[in-house]
Amino acid sequence: MIESVRTDDLRGVGIGVPRIVEFETGRVVSTSRPASPATNGAVDLPLADVPLRQVLGERLGVPVFVDNDANVAALAEAHDAELELVVAHLVLLTVGMGVAGGLVLGGRIYRGAWGAAGVLGHTILGLDLAGAVPKPMGFPQPGSLDFVASGHALDRLAAVAGRVHPESALARLRARGRPVLGADEIKAALDGDKSAARMVEVWGQRIGIGVANAIHTFDPQEVVIGGDAAGAGALLLEPARRVALEYVLPGLGARATIRLARHGENAGLIGAALLARCELEST
Repeated sequence: MIESVRTDDLRGVGIGVPRIVEFETGRVVSTSRPASPATNGAVDLPLADVPLRQVLGERLGVPVFVDNDANVAALAEAHDAELELVVAHLVLLTVGMGVAGGLVLGGRIYRGAWGAAGVLGHTILGLDLAGAVPKPMGFPQPGSLDFVASGHALDRLAAVAGRVHPESALARLRARGRPVLGADEIKAALDGDKSAARMVEVWGQRIGIGVANAIHTFDPQEVVIGGDAAGAGALLLEPARRVALEYVLPGLGARATIRLARHGENAGLIGAALLARCELEST
């Protein structure tokens, strides 16, 4: 694909992959998403221990930079439509099949010591601590942001709405023998179905707790919600923003902007290109 569009002035290539990446070598450290009942296992990319940066760089003859896809999407969101950096401190929560995070701090991607910074979906929102700390139950852990606020969590909410609200659009889908999924819920909510809109509101409230945690941890200028969740628009953003501001320390989140992603599905592509541009400019 790169060869098919390359020109004589190609200076470098940026790539985003949905895995934890050792940035210096472009080697994938975490080769698969943790298994979950909803996916019946893990999604595999056969890149374990492949120094992707070196291999592709030798093949293409230009510098190659490889990073986590949420990191590069966060980099894109820190830039405006003219691809100018407009936000130096930003946290991206991308909510799709799972919940991932990307961090831009001081105008650059923050990766942590080993490339795993920003794995915000596995932060714990709540546990029953009446007694001893419960044993881990596999990923996503019950009580984690990924477990309660991912697209799979919305699927579960949609299924409940389809059962308990017999007059809803979701119940009609269920009556036809169709599985009721989160995408159906978002569409029904946007079309005015009250029960679907209520479930999207609950989903947004849960995401709002994750936003509050991001504000407490990083004190960013902006927290951006991307991925499939952004497709729900204001129906999700408003409860997420309201709950986030209720849960942060007084005054702490007052200056933070909480918004939906501006670059939509193209954020990863734009961010990968920006990654290459930024790295080339810094050398």
